[in-house]
Amino acid sequence: MFQMLGTPAIPSNSVPGRHVISGKTMGTRYSVVFYSELDFDAEALQRELQEAVDRVDEQMSPWKADSILCEINRMEPASWIDLPDETFEVCEAALLTCVESEGAFDPFVGDLVSAWGFGPETDAPDLSKAKQLQGDWNSRRREVEFDRKNRRLRRPATCRLDLCGIAKGYGVDCLSQVMHRWGLPNHLVSIDGELRASGRKAGGSGWQVALEAPEADVRREALRLEVSDVAIATSGTYRKIRNAGGRTVSHTMNPQSGAPVKNELLSVSVIAESCMTADAWATAYMVMGCEKALAHAQHAGLDAIFVVRTPLGAVDVLATDPELLAA
Repeated sequence: MFQMLGTPAIPSNSVPGRHVISGKTMGTRYSVVFYSELDFDAEALQRELQEAVDRVDEQMSPWKADSILCEINRMEPASWIDLPDETFEVCEAALLTCVESEGAFDPFVGDLVSAWGFGPETDAPDLSKAKQLQGDWNSRRREVEFDRKNRRLRRPATCRLDLCGIAKGYGVDCLSQVMHRWGLPNHLVSIDGELRASGRKAGGSGWQVALEAPEADVRREALRLEVSDVAIATSGTYRKIRNAGGRTVSHTMNPQSGAPVKNELLSVSVIAESCMTADAWATAYMVMGCEKALAHAQHAGLDAIFVVRTPLGAVDVLATDPELLAA
């Protein structure tokens, strides 16, 4: 994942005009770093930032029993449910990415996620259930109905909605939107490594961010970028892992095989205009594998960085634009 560089854990006034606000969300933390010489109500700003991410979490968390997402998954099959604006926007983007990625990104993998031990119910994989789900996954998913005109959705009994592959990126975008509404365009916002950079730091330089090496037990910088007016999201297989049937598996599901992703990719970082877009495509590219994902990113005009394990066991880094690796 990408991390901000030089961000203190608490607000600091050591740099004139530099401010930091952070808080809890989605089982992790968000951070907002920004520059402004203008007077503003820091408590009111933090309150609005917190409310923005709370709305996303309260609507889309699979771990909150009263969330909109959990309500959708409890609904009787074939029953329509009206969607609030935020959930509608994320579902629309998720389903569009599902079509464009030919199912590599699929927001209806909730049952698969749970069967492999990554859902809210238990961390113990149920391999017999996982095997039952593998057979006709794509045909079940196609039974989902999304009514854009009336902003509602209904699903078949066999598909549970899971927005974890896109909601965090959307939350980052919501934080950035709050900052723009407050007239604070020079900011770097992040939720657990998914980030969006807007404007520039004091002095005109871009924002420094670092790509972590894909190692489970240590945090080490592998690559550094200077960015402005872009969002970056990363998906990887080196954290959030389980032992299932004697092998280590990751939390990213391959909807087409009905099993966790297993290919040469260790991580994918996508650079896009919105973090929601970057988040969804980072997940899709992990499923596609390096060759297909690289070709798609180049065709779609998305910048992406791929960390791969070579057949000899070495780690290599590829990018759609070689200049990304020369930064």
